[in-house]
Amino acid sequence: MTSTEPTALDTTKEKKDVVATTVDEKNISDDGSLSSAQEEQEKERLRLMEKKLLWKVDVRMSILVLIYILNHIDRNNISAARLAGFERDLKLTGSQFPTLIAIYLVGYILMQVPSNMLLNYLKRPSYYLSGAMFIWGVISALTGITQNFVGALICRLTLGIVETAFFPGALLLMSRWYKRDELGFRTSIFFAGLLISIAFGNLMASGILDRMDGVLGHASWRWLFFIEGAITCAIAVLAAFIIPDFPEVNQRWLTPEEQAFAIARIEAESKNDDPTKVVGEVEGFKQAIRDWKVWFLTLLYAVMFLSTTFVLYLPTLAATLGFNATISLVLCAPPSLLVTVTAWFHARHSDKSGERCYHIIVPTVIAVTGHIVVMATLNRWARYFAFFLIAQSPAAQICFLAWMSNSFPESSAKRAVAIGIASSISQVGGIAGSFIYPDSWGPGYRPSFGINVAACVFIIILSLVYRRKLIQINHKLEEEEKAKGQTTPGFRYPL
Repeated sequence: MTSTEPTALDTTKEKKDVVATTVDEKNISDDGSLSSAQEEQEKERLRLMEKKLLWKVDVRMSILVLIYILNHIDRNNISAARLAGFERDLKLTGSQFPTLIAIYLVGYILMQVPSNMLLNYLKRPSYYLSGAMFIWGVISALTGITQNFVGALICRLTLGIVETAFFPGALLLMSRWYKRDELGFRTSIFFAGLLISIAFGNLMASGILDRMDGVLGHASWRWLFFIEGAITCAIAVLAAFIIPDFPEVNQRWLTPEEQAFAIARIEAESKNDDPTKVVGEVEGFKQAIRDWKVWFLTLLYAVMFLSTTFVLYLPTLAATLGFNATISLVLCAPPSLLVTVTAWFHARHSDKSGERCYHIIVPTVIAVTGHIVVMATLNRWARYFAFFLIAQSPAAQICFLAWMSNSFPESSAKRAVAIGIASSISQVGGIAGSFIYPDSWGPGYRPSFGINVAACVFIIILSLVYRRKLIQINHKLEEEEKAKGQTTPGFRYPL
């Protein structure tokens, strides 16, 4: 028997017809053209619809910031636990602690591409991302009952495998709802979750570690994992009802006209020659691995990760200033809070100007200045001031993420794989960075910061090279349009 049930594609087409019918009935004159007054009315109607749509989407997307905060708290609370006897109680020796940091990234690397391909196929981030969040909350809490290196290693590896769903999945989700000139600002708000997690996570850890030691016979660092894991599980249940699915999936919180408009405005920015052609996950994978931009951006992202791994060791670096564990954790907050504010304005300006490359270079240069100051002195307050400069580097990463998402306009399937490849393989930089702060290099850690300076210089060079290549591609696109007699400019890669 043949099913008469409408498909998702049929539903989408019907909703697009609603928009088209509304325009046809209200705005087309007898000669088949729109009058200037009717054109203005239609533009204003669409502008107000877009404003309302963005407000609805923004409200739901805001939950991603909270999830990202918890994502990084659960990932990095091991650094805070280190100051409260974590290494001593588990009898860790030699390079076992940095191995625990690095093994997380191994799981992260292995699963990002298949995870994003699966999400693009399912089209239901509300279930997929919230489900992953609940599972990683449980794993984080279980870290608190480990008794040795092997137990902690297993927890960290599985945590990386499960957490891998969120970050590339969130970037893919945002790219399905926001246009190019909207994405950088939203990415900065999303990325603020990382910056806030560094500040809030360390403040939260200082309170737990200071007050919970010995409660019910457990060390304070174990309570750190118990409490933060439980919070993650609770928020995951709430997130399942808030996270939006992809636009083509029926949305109860949108009218049919709003949903059709949401789809149409993203399709209008597509570089596809045939926007109606659906690209499957396998074809999207093939397109991505053949695109040089994927591998170039992956290299650039890997170097960025290497340059920012100081975040993982910020509590350890703050402890070199000579304060106790609680004060050291509190001192980690102000640099992170400052970059949360500056990165917001930085990304906002990047969106308004449509420029990405130099918005990556400027905070990178500021970070280089901080690294040089730290290398030049052991003065407590000079080094702490330098931490504020070094902490500006994530502002560059925000603009890079928007640039990366803007670089793959052909299809959602290709973008899903491209983001997955870049986000996963680039973690090699994070793995390398996990081992550049050995105790033997402390308390100055001059070689560590020297490596960071070299990475920052490489970031600047790669960004300029990529910008130059995009200029050449844009010029070629312009020449092709002239040859076709096309007067309206088509897609251009942001620089």
